Amino acid sequence: MWDIARTMGQKAIFPAALALLLVSSLAMVGCETRQETRGYRFDEERLAQIKVGTSSQDEVLEILGSPSSLSTFSERNNTWYYIASNSEAFAFFREEIKDQKVVAIDFDENGRVAELRRYGLEDGVQVKPVGRETPTRGKELGVFEQFFGNLGRFNRGSLPGAPGSPGLP
Repeated sequence: MWDIARTMGQKAIFPAALALLLVSSLAMVGCETRQETRGYRFDEERLAQIKVGTSSQDEVLEILGSPSSLSTFSERNNTWYYIASNSEAFAFFREEIKDQKVVAIDFDENGRVAELRRYGLEDGVQVKPVGRETPTRGKELGVFEQFFGNLGRFNRGSLPGAPGSPGLP
């Protein structure tokens, strides 16, 4: 190897080493951990302004802003949810939720705050989707059947813009 270095000279090794350093630096930058914050940004001072029994929906809207979600299917038919999550992903790996906060505010029939509940990541439940499929009528087509299945089905008169095609003058 030293014979090659002597024959090429010191000038040829420096650009190669510089290129290797540059490529390895770029590869390391791609492996940086990405952190993302999504949803509502909680401010404890603002949350402290919400008083159970006295604060109205309009006051909550003014203090906290629009909720992330509203209740739909619940015995509590008037609940506002403020949701925030912090996640982290390394390189090309799957994103992992590091922290999650949910504030649920229940309102009574008069529009006053009835209850304020807080949930964290530890309160969440992982749900696995069911892997079954609903059977449908018809046949399943493969890639080639889908690609070549329409060959020969159309004639010139059925193409848009062709003379005598339906719907065009």
